[in-house]
Amino acid sequence: MAGPALTVDLVIKLRGGVVLVKRKNEPYKDCWALPGGFVEYGEKVEDAAVREAFEETGLRVKLLGLIGVYSDPNRDPRGHTVSICYLAKKAGGRLRSGSDAKEVGVFRKIPWGQLAFDHAQILKDAGFK
Repeated sequence: MAGPALTVDLVIKLRGGVVLVKRKNEPYKDCWALPGGFVEYGEKVEDAAVREAFEETGLRVKLLGLIGVYSDPNRDPRGHTVSICYLAKKAGGRLRSGSDAKEVGVFRKIPWGQLAFDHAQILKDAGFK
């Protein structure tokens, strides 16, 4: 029996804001989202978070701590996913969009009505209002 898919998401604080990516693909194409993605088989979740941050934003990050684990079976229309969400800061690299990100930006004012998945809740749990 297959279980839920495992994902990671990151709240990357940068220049007084948070890094968001505009999704290139469905679901939620053209919506803003936290950088993140699926954990590969044999990969530690921490390593997946660092990899996904670099692939989607061009940033090397340092993980600062766990924000939470999000497991609502309806959080992703593709199927049941469980996301482990980290707070992170820039440790190197240059901000640029990559892999499945159409754009990337640093937001001081969160575009609450344009966020994908349950990322509004994750940002609120991370202290953004």
